[in-house]
Amino acid sequence: MDTIASLFSFITTPVSWVIVQFHKVYGALFGDDSGWAWGLSIVSLVVLIRICLIPLFVKQIKSTRNMQVLQPKMKAIQERYKNDKQRQSEEMMKLYKETGTNPLSSCLPILAQSPFFFALYHVLSSIASGKKIGAINQDLLDSARQAHIFGAPLAAKFTDSVDKLTSLDASLTDVRIVTALMIVLMSASQFFTQRQLMTKNVDLTVKTPYMQQQKMLMYIFPVIFAVMGVNFPVGVLVYWLTTNVWTMGQQMYVINQNPTPGSKAQDAYLQRVLKRVDSSGQVRGRTQRRTVKAIVAKGPDRNDIERKFITGLSKMGLVAQEDGTVKKGEVLPEGEGAAAKRQQPKRQTKAKRQTATTTAGAPKDEPAAGSKTSLQKKDAPQDDKPTSAGKSASGSSRQAKSGQRKGPQRPKHPSKK
Repeated sequence: MDTIASLFSFITTPVSWVIVQFHKVYGALFGDDSGWAWGLSIVSLVVLIRICLIPLFVKQIKSTRNMQVLQPKMKAIQERYKNDKQRQSEEMMKLYKETGTNPLSSCLPILAQSPFFFALYHVLSSIASGKKIGAINQDLLDSARQAHIFGAPLAAKFTDSVDKLTSLDASLTDVRIVTALMIVLMSASQFFTQRQLMTKNVDLTVKTPYMQQQKMLMYIFPVIFAVMGVNFPVGVLVYWLTTNVWTMGQQMYVINQNPTPGSKAQDAYLQRVLKRVDSSGQVRGRTQRRTVKAIVAKGPDRNDIERKFITGLSKMGLVAQEDGTVKKGEVLPEGEGAAAKRQQPKRQTKAKRQTATTTAGAPKDEPAAGSKTSLQKKDAPQDDKPTSAGKSASGSSRQAKSGQRKGPQRPKHPSKK
């Protein structure tokens, strides 16, 4: 570990200088040799570093959003090459390259703060061994060695021997309890951070390598921190616990205010927006208007949660506008769409269509061919000349014949045989 930390020795001087400046401020409040003065100096160092890393965090969020935009294409690739995992991975990598998306961008904040982490470790290790480093002179070195946090020196480790802890004016029990508690809190905060990302802020309808990566990190990182934490000085544990708590709070804010489309967090967020719109009659806040504007712009590409939100607005008599606001509009009564569908005629079977055709055709043919012709034959005398009827008579005979062929024939009277 010392070899790894020495690789980042170029940054130890800036890190030690920042700690000294914060120590001057807190030392005036709590005393120069107080553990609170040195502990709060480390916490302030974390806050300063994380503020500087906000641009990387924003880039991470944008990359995550790009991954969400690509979800439909990823799903199509999975369905197309579901039996060929190698081709599926190749197509995924090709898609990432074409869109300029990096699935590993979620690790950028961790990689960016690694130099500061190892530099701080190197500074605290030098304090434990009594060596001056960077901006820490001999007086500051003696003050830091006397600083304790709940009875544990800043430079003490869980694995330190009794003799070493005695030289730092500390007991083995106090150091083990404090370091063990910090290690548990550090691992638990890391696990909770990854878990809330996986359970609340991920679209679970599509399985991607990004999701598998996050799921793997959720279990691997806490174990890594727990194993490595026994070799971390108390000051480094304070640093890492603080940065984990910062990450957890920062992520909770993002999940509540800018959730991932299709996630449970988006459903909860849009339900909160509906309640506020119902109480005030308008969309309040720039963030909420931007969210509604994005949903309107999607049109038919909205997911189920977003369609549910639009339906909720329509039940209130409101229509979402392109600028993210809402206004009064015509509301489709609940169940009207279903009633309209029920009024449409059902498709009949082939047998019913044939029966309906036969029933409708029989009355039309029989009066024209059977009834009317038979009446003419009864009423007209036999001596009448058919020449005046000519074509109509022949036509009637043809209709009668066709009627006899189509309809049921009347039996002849026995006297006419």
